[in-house]
Amino acid sequence: MRMFLRPTPYALATALALVAGCSEPLDFDLRGNLGGFSTADAARTVTADRPEPDSLGVISYPNYQVAVARQSDTVTSIANRLGLNPAQLGRFNGIDPNVPLRKGEVIALPQRVAEAQPTVNIEEIASAAIDAAPDTSPVEVTELAPASQPAPTPPVGEEPVRHKVQRGETTFTIARLYNVPVRSLADWNGLGSDFAIREGQYLLIPVVEQRASPAGAAAPGSGTQTPVPPSAATPLPENDVSAEAATPPSVPSVGQPSQQRQAAMDFPVEGKIIRTYSKGRNDGIDIAAAPGTPVRAATDGTVAAITADVDKVPIIVLRHPDNLLTVYANVDKIAVSKDDRVKRGEKLGVLAGGDAAYVHFEVRNGFDSVDPMPYLE
Repeated sequence: MRMFLRPTPYALATALALVAGCSEPLDFDLRGNLGGFSTADAARTVTADRPEPDSLGVISYPNYQVAVARQSDTVTSIANRLGLNPAQLGRFNGIDPNVPLRKGEVIALPQRVAEAQPTVNIEEIASAAIDAAPDTSPVEVTELAPASQPAPTPPVGEEPVRHKVQRGETTFTIARLYNVPVRSLADWNGLGSDFAIREGQYLLIPVVEQRASPAGAAAPGSGTQTPVPPSAATPLPENDVSAEAATPPSVPSVGQPSQQRQAAMDFPVEGKIIRTYSKGRNDGIDIAAAPGTPVRAATDGTVAAITADVDKVPIIVLRHPDNLLTVYANVDKIAVSKDDRVKRGEKLGVLAGGDAAYVHFEVRNGFDSVDPMPYLE
């Protein structure tokens, strides 16, 4: 059974770069407007500091952990310190276990390890308290029951996206993909002054700080008087409500045409949304449906690229006016070719089968992903 997965950010970035490269010169310094995209916004993005590791050099997040290298560390020394297999840890990070690491370099852990617990010298504290007590009565010593094991250290801070470096990627292209400063990306991962990275390396994408409202700014909604609901101002008429009137109107399934809805785009497939848009985590929406369900163009456009990611997930990119792109992944039996002009609702292919029967759909303004729902509703 063939299984289709969500395309990797690298695959989408490659496809979008191909699209942009068709009509504009390459932007080698990353400061121009390749495909309508510029790194100027990333340079102005404010990111939080990377959390400090515990006494074992580990930073724990809800879904994974990383180790931060110390002076003269190697993968082997980190593995020995954490009770892991050096060869396995090296393979997981695409590096020889005996290669010296930079101080502060991040090493992803293939499995969870026990977090370090704060050490408290109870005997020393008790002895100091006894010595400081007034000598008016004998000290009674009571044997206490063994203490329970301390609770694990809670994960630290917001969990950042963890990106695995693919062949051909650079620190600059990854920073541009996630719209974060290159300097922050280097600081979070302990990169050298040349910003060099390696294939198979895991990078933590810096967490963007939420900017606080300016001092003195009113909270949203404050100063606005709430109108009195009509039902509270005037009693409702005492009319009988028939069963027919009480029956709620039928709601069309996602993707079904509606005469009352005049959206900018149509849903690419009739089905159920199983994953919503989340910037930096899921740059589109996932719509599940039966295998073989037609996948259609969300609006008029031109086929800008047909490609696939490293997992052979097919990707179609359509170009639209106003610098908009739509991306369709997990499409089988593709019925269009590059440079074809397609109409809204025209069939691009069908939903692939397997264990993940859904289409991954994105809307992008240049290279920047945007929430597709305002275009679909």
